[in-house]
Amino acid sequence: MSPTDPVTLITGANSGIGRSTALELARRGHRVVLACRSAQRAAAVAAEVRAASPLRFAEVLELDLASLDSVRRCATAFEALGLPLHRLINNAGLAGHRGATVDGFELAFGINHLGHFLLTKLLLPHLRRGAGRVVNVSSGSHFDSPPIDWAALQRPTRTLMGLREYAVSKLCNALHAAELARREGATISTCSLHPGVVDSEAFRRVPRLIRAIYRLRMISPEEGARTSVYCATEPDLPTGQYWDECRPRPPSALALDPALATELWERSETWVSAR
Repeated sequence: MSPTDPVTLITGANSGIGRSTALELARRGHRVVLACRSAQRAAAVAAEVRAASPLRFAEVLELDLASLDSVRRCATAFEALGLPLHRLINNAGLAGHRGATVDGFELAFGINHLGHFLLTKLLLPHLRRGAGRVVNVSSGSHFDSPPIDWAALQRPTRTLMGLREYAVSKLCNALHAAELARREGATISTCSLHPGVVDSEAFRRVPRLIRAIYRLRMISPEEGARTSVYCATEPDLPTGQYWDECRPRPPSALALDPALATELWERSETWVSAR
């Protein structure tokens, strides 16, 4: 291995889009770090990644995005590896779940946005040294998001299937990437993306009938990983943009609102600092 081989940390890399992204980037010579809630399941994927990689490299870190303390431990564990960081792919997510995180936030918001917000914040020094890039896996569902109800983010899921809350969390992914681009300038690059409607474990708790309807237009995790891989490897990717099918696409009007992005950032800073 060479010190110039890119290091990529992927959250939720033990299944679905994350697993497919990890395998493809490993084939392309990335040193892949899998940050996952289940270390046991991630270990099996790490063995696949090593077999696919010319570098025979993969590391596993435990990460439960529903716990801000777990996010902090993950960042500390990454630092202990002594590696640079060139790519952070905030991939993990869930839909159709109801409840609250350990820290009391609405479940989809806490996992899909707030946990990733804190992880990105803690890893920024490493990314800056590596002229790195942050890739947020958002969703086309963000187009369906209502205006953000700040109070609702601090209580358990209210809707029956949690899909409204999921859309809000995916809007937050796009806002986070845009605001990070404004704050970091040329230091690091950022983007958010729609991977397609992917048949993955993120939707495992959506009722079977609804999921069966979704599956009529779902794509495979391998197909869903294409835009993530593109955004992680394209050398001259413009910063702050939203991507769909490996092409830039205007996001929703809410995602383009800089005042909303700033407010989300400031509230997220306060929330992760207070817990």
